[in-house]
Amino acid sequence: MFRDSWFTIQEIDNITFAISEYGHWEKVHSFLLIGEERAVLIDTGLGIDNIKRITDHLTDLPITVITTHVHADHIGSHGEFDTIYVHEKDSDWLMNGIKGLPIEQIRIDVGRDITIPTPKTFDPDTYTPYQGAPTRLVADGDVIEMGNRKLIIYHTPGHSPGHICIFDNTNGYLFTGDLLYDETPIYAFYPSTNPVDLVSSLERISGIRHVSKVYGSHNTLGLDPEILEEVKLAVKFLKEKELVKFGTGIHKFNGFSVQF
Repeated sequence: MFRDSWFTIQEIDNITFAISEYGHWEKVHSFLLIGEERAVLIDTGLGIDNIKRITDHLTDLPITVITTHVHADHIGSHGEFDTIYVHEKDSDWLMNGIKGLPIEQIRIDVGRDITIPTPKTFDPDTYTPYQGAPTRLVADGDVIEMGNRKLIIYHTPGHSPGHICIFDNTNGYLFTGDLLYDETPIYAFYPSTNPVDLVSSLERISGIRHVSKVYGSHNTLGLDPEILEEVKLAVKFLKEKELVKFGTGIHKFNGFSVQF
């Protein structure tokens, strides 16, 4: 696999690639899934550098961008692509920005704790998240046929109102966006988040069958499906202890944590 100055490209299999930004404190992953007549790119990263340079190297097929949710670290290179899907409940944020989140805070977050050189084109002081109209709105249960693989959309709100997970039913890969990952807490403590929805969404994905690997959008690339059993236990604990509300803090479980 070729080397790049900003992105790390990792082959999951010969038609599935993680495109990661390990030089930034958020350690964001985007995922390129290659089909027979088109490819799907799950999220487009931070926008510190242009992810299209990488996807152009990996495939000649037309690319459909599927947005797990509209936060700046997942829509950074959306402007480089013609076809963008998003859930209806995040579409307003995609077009108009997240209400209540000032650009000053976004610029602080994108520019801090960077450990490798950034491209000359990146200036945190002028960084502006993508805004634009989506090509299509996706809904819970939508199926995206790629010929050699079938993707199923799960609406999993909580971290954002229109957050989705994407299940590659053919290979058993579950792409969980910011609903489930390890190392750092899953966030549901901002005013724009919803702890009750997040726990319901965690409970829902824990019941998806035939998962071979869980791919969150941050930190460790690829978690064993046994983590979904831990999620079931965590959901039960959080509900029984009446912790599913703002202000109850960080709750640590075996392999992940949640912050309300």
